[in-house]
Amino acid sequence: MSSQSPKVILSGGGTGGHIFPAIAIADEIRAKRPDAKFLFVGAKGKMEMEKVPEAGYKIKGLWISGLQRKLTLKNLSFPFKVISSLIKSRSILNSFKPDVVIGTGGFASGPMLRTAAAKGIPTLIQEQNSYAGITNKLLAKKVNKICVAYDGMEKFFPKEKIALTGNPVRSNVVDIQGKREKAIEFFGLDPDKKTLLVVGGSLGSLVINKAIKSGLESLIENDIQLIWQTGKTTYTSMSEAAAPFKDKGVHVHEFIKPMDLAYAAADVVISRAGAIAVSELCLVGKPIILVPFPYAAEDHQKKNTEALVNHNAAIMVTDDEANEKLVSEALSIFSNEKLAEKLAENITRLGIQDSASIIANEALKLISS
Repeated sequence: MSSQSPKVILSGGGTGGHIFPAIAIADEIRAKRPDAKFLFVGAKGKMEMEKVPEAGYKIKGLWISGLQRKLTLKNLSFPFKVISSLIKSRSILNSFKPDVVIGTGGFASGPMLRTAAAKGIPTLIQEQNSYAGITNKLLAKKVNKICVAYDGMEKFFPKEKIALTGNPVRSNVVDIQGKREKAIEFFGLDPDKKTLLVVGGSLGSLVINKAIKSGLESLIENDIQLIWQTGKTTYTSMSEAAAPFKDKGVHVHEFIKPMDLAYAAADVVISRAGAIAVSELCLVGKPIILVPFPYAAEDHQKKNTEALVNHNAAIMVTDDEANEKLVSEALSIFSNEKLAEKLAENITRLGIQDSASIIANEALKLISS
């Protein structure tokens, strides 16, 4: 490997599912090569522009967004955004001079990886889902390495480029050993009550939030306390709905930063089924109910969920069923200790440890070769 400090560009974003893996990979490369220099590239106005600097890394933004599925005025600007992003990507590459460029999916990674590959810079993409995203499918022929989380990805990518690595999760998030006491204190919980954690993905889920809102009284009647991450859009309305139950153990948050403490406090978790959320939950090893987002590309959240349900490692509730079934399914896990133990035991078997470290090694190998 080069004795010089390696320079790494990481590109991806739009949702936490693309941002947090990129941060986890950067953290691992930094642990292996403390002299490494990093630059993130995201989409202007998206959440990476806030989350990446919070994690201690520099980021530059491209003027890029997705193509709308239906005909809209926004689509008229799309070709200009692509051209602008390709030009900006080239200028970033010329000034930063990276040794490797890593893409984790999302709008910005397309132009960045495409430009880097065209310049002959070593490139790696990380595909989180069991169904490859459009951007990564288009990039597959051009990049050097493709890190995947599921078997059978040869149907999307050239076999010789694939490495089965699992999904990188933030190690500080899944490291929950011995943190229960601290978690109870942080969230202001009652140590004698059971705790339900509800997370609807980094942007929140209206369907999950509505179902929880209508089930608040049942939870309180059954002596269950709640840590509820609503996301930005419905935070105000859900806070208002929860206000009468505040002193009964209903704790509403727009976004939870110390997710390790949230996981440590939880006895049961309700979550969307994004790839990274699922990977985190496998390592955390709590009984879970997954509500797959039905509009995810290629219906990948449902496929991620089915992979767990088939191993009796999770319970699935669809969007259509959520209002009626979500809270009652949670209560049935709380009241059935054997079921809770079985779900926790089965999901723990599916976790892949050290994914970020394996991907970091693949990236460093590309630099040295």
